[in-house]
Amino acid sequence: MGDRGTSNYSDVTDFILVGFRVHPELHILLFLLFLLVYAMILLGNVGMMVIIITDPWLNTPMYFFLGNLSFIDLVYSSVIAPKAMINFWSVSKSISFAGCVTQLFLFVLFIVTEGFLLAVMAYDRFIAICNPLLYTVQMSTRLCAQLVAGSYFFGCISSILQTSMTFTLSFCASRAIDHFYCDTRPLQRLSCSDLFIWRMVSFILSGLITLPTIIVIVISYLYIVSTVLKIPSTEGRKKAFSTCSSHLGVVSVLYGAVFFMYLTPDTFPELSKVASLCYTLLTPMLNPLIYSLRNKDVKEALNKLLEKKSTIL
Repeated sequence: MGDRGTSNYSDVTDFILVGFRVHPELHILLFLLFLLVYAMILLGNVGMMVIIITDPWLNTPMYFFLGNLSFIDLVYSSVIAPKAMINFWSVSKSISFAGCVTQLFLFVLFIVTEGFLLAVMAYDRFIAICNPLLYTVQMSTRLCAQLVAGSYFFGCISSILQTSMTFTLSFCASRAIDHFYCDTRPLQRLSCSDLFIWRMVSFILSGLITLPTIIVIVISYLYIVSTVLKIPSTEGRKKAFSTCSSHLGVVSVLYGAVFFMYLTPDTFPELSKVASLCYTLLTPMLNPLIYSLRNKDVKEALNKLLEKKSTIL
């Protein structure tokens, strides 16, 4: 390997984030688009957290999980968007080795945590609809805190494994990452190491993360649908389904984007970048919109908060 001018990861001091291969004139347009989307992410997710914290009527397990979902969306989009916007104006487009490690670690941590949290939220809806009389007993404050802590724990373990595996690879002379952030697939393209074992371990790890969350979500909704269909009144069925529609929308957007991203062949890197946009920026922007537009409690809480502010002013 040494004859090919390769170097171990410890000799690499920085990387270059190539970003989108478009004409320089379009960088301004992309910057403005990223800025608009990121501003909406900040406004939507911070607003959602403020509403949930300040309104005592939203002091329920569902909104506790939703507040954590907003926090996760805010953090992992902030790991990606600011650096991408800076690079639209940067000539070097460089990111330090430590910065690349940190970006990958934080992104994997929070995206995996979100997957587990969505499974927890599906379980919460299952208990609320299938066992409503026992809901407050089963979904206790302690259990809710443990479920959220467990989601972060599995996210952290997954991130440590994925990040350490990626940065123990040997990288070739090229430092140019063909992406707008540090991700495992574009980084592995720079590697001179034998990737067979790495890909096998990565595939197994992805399966251990994805399959349990999908199974919990699918089984929860099978029970939910079965229970709702037994409700005699149309209005009752509609009300029960409305409590799940927002969560289903969020799950569909996130998992749809992730599957599209990882099923896209490596031979189409530009398509992979567009797919990455869906779950790095589009999903965090849409989540608060989905929950606020389709949720009566959130809309009422928002109206009360705005009325309170207008009274103060």
